[in-house]
Amino acid sequence: MTWIKICGITNLEDALTAVEAGADAVGFVFYEKSPRKIDVETAREIVEKLPARVEKVGVFVDPTAESVRELVLQAKLTAAQLHGKLPKELSRDLRSVREWGSGAKLIAAIPGETLKGDVSAQFGLPGALFAILVDSRSNGGTGTTFDWEATRGMVQMISLSVPVIVAGGLTAYNVSEAIRVFQPFGVDVASGVEARPGKKDLAKIRAFVSAVRAAGKLT
Repeated sequence: MTWIKICGITNLEDALTAVEAGADAVGFVFYEKSPRKIDVETAREIVEKLPARVEKVGVFVDPTAESVRELVLQAKLTAAQLHGKLPKELSRDLRSVREWGSGAKLIAAIPGETLKGDVSAQFGLPGALFAILVDSRSNGGTGTTFDWEATRGMVQMISLSVPVIVAGGLTAYNVSEAIRVFQPFGVDVASGVEARPGKKDLAKIRAFVSAVRAAGKLT
């Protein structure tokens, strides 16, 4: 069954709707320039009201190791999703992520147009990743897709060693095609289920999850 993450959660109502609809994970964006940015206190309050089975993912852009460590622990997150340029010290420090006392999983994000070679090794984290997230841009949240056909082979190759999550411009109308093309471990959506940036459309969340589940039955 395809893993589903609803990203850019800013309030409890949206988080609970995502969970009720059948999402496996929710994402909290800790990036100053994002219209979906959330503060650590609000994120923690939401996390504390969610079922244990749901992954609580912090999304970081060009982060420092210390900022990731602090926010993961303070917000009680179960995973960290890393976008942008990762300095060597971050890659080194993140190897010990499970020693932070959180047991957090790592998701490394990479733009679809830059896919090449051993993506896991690019992050200095071979064998340590929960998944690779393939997005349209380095900082995510653009609401646009990348070239699915041009990257299909590379994504499928990566999937042989690391689970792949596909993101970027997904909606209830095109997610079944993304699943057909990539057969990914998971899919990730933010703008495709929004009424406006930072506020989800409850009907779109339910439609997206339903479309993913229906597509899974056909693959």
